[in-house]
Parts: sequence; structure tokens; C-alpha cells
Amino acid sequence: MTADRHEMTDAALDALLQQTQAPQVSDTLMAQVLEAGLAHQPAPGGATPAPAPARLWQRLTDALGGWQAMGGLVAATCAGFWIGVSPPQYLPDAALSLLGEETVYETTDTSEVTAYGWVVDEGTEIDG
Repeated sequence: MTADRHEMTDAALDALLQQTQAPQVSDTLMAQVLEAGLAHQPAPGGATPAPAPARLWQRLTDALGGWQAMGGLVAATCAGFWIGVSPPQYLPDAALSLLGEETVYETTDTSEVTAYGWVVDEGTEIDG
């Protein structure tokens, strides 16, 4: 039976579709649909009301790119504030660099380098 369905020709399909009838819609349903459609259409020649002006916050959000961009801006602001309050050890001090002073950071702790055996001297590991 499924093989017969797959082998149907265009002529057989056209004959099958000619046998079907269009569904009948009651006159009351058609009148209700037309009435609802006409109620939603603007009056001919009538001016459409102007949209309400957007609020300041909405305009600002739209100008910056929506809520996704606002979330990224908040995250970047928080990260910048935290780096400003508690800068990493090797980050140059902004106030000193504005004054023209140079600071040199040196470390004698090589545990990060030697901990995994990355430093090799003539085929042998250097123990830190």
C-alpha cells in the first residue's frame, strides 16, 4: 500500500484533488471575520496617532545597542573599577606613569617556572 502512494503520478494526483471539495464556511462566521478585520483597519484618510515619545532610559539603551550591550558595559565597568581599586602586582601605577616616574618590578621567585620541570640544564632538571 505504501508503494502505491510513492508511485502516484501527477495525473493521478490531479484527479484525486479534483474529487475534493472546498470546506464550506457559514455566513455568520464570514461576517464576524470581515467585521473584525475592518475594525482593525485605520479610517480612510484619517491620521494615525503619533507614537508616544520614548523615555530617556529607553533611548539610551537603544543608542548603546540594547540590553546585551548594556550588560557588557556594566561588566567592563566593574572590571575596570576593580583593577583600579586593587591593581595586579606587575601592573604599572597610573599615577606614577603620569608623573614620569618609572618603576621596575623584579622577582626572585622562580617556582612557577621550575615547578613543572620546564627549565632543563644540559638534559637534567634544575630543582628550585
